[in-house]
Amino acid sequence: MVKICEKGQIKIQQMAFMLLAIFILFVMIGIVIVSSKISKLEETAVEYQEQNALTLASKIANSPEFSCGNSFGNQKSDCVDLEKVLGLKKIAEDYEDFWEVSNIEIRIIYPQDEEEIECSQENYPNCNYIDLLEKGISGFSVSNYVSVCHKEKNINKIVNICELGQIIVSYEVEND
Repeated sequence: MVKICEKGQIKIQQMAFMLLAIFILFVMIGIVIVSSKISKLEETAVEYQEQNALTLASKIANSPEFSCGNSFGNQKSDCVDLEKVLGLKKIAEDYEDFWEVSNIEIRIIYPQDEEEIECSQENYPNCNYIDLLEKGISGFSVSNYVSVCHKEKNINKIVNICELGQIIVSYEVEND
């Protein structure tokens, strides 16, 4: 009778170890599945941030603070008025939280000059880029092509001179 009891206890211990091994296996499979779902969620969040940045680059270019327009209220799509941006640069710190970006840069890419000259009141319009916000925070950047326009006096008439440009918007990378 003692041998039957020992055999029964061994069978119960084997069953307990087997159940424990199966439980550990399912836990490990669950951990792998959850970690893959989390990594896909992180990728989706980064893609969403990039898409948001692309949309914001277009919205900024078409906002009243940047956009080209005339006295009749007509606005051009994806057109940046360089004179407005120069005026805005003086108070850009007030807009930091409004735009929720780390850097905004506007570059004239055609016609391209040999050297890069940042726009200021002194050298305007003989320049080819302007850094509106310069937080210096690393992140990812997105850009959108725009017309960069400024006004010049031509004989007795004021005309818009437009060049091909690029608005570059940078976002912080959030590591949570």
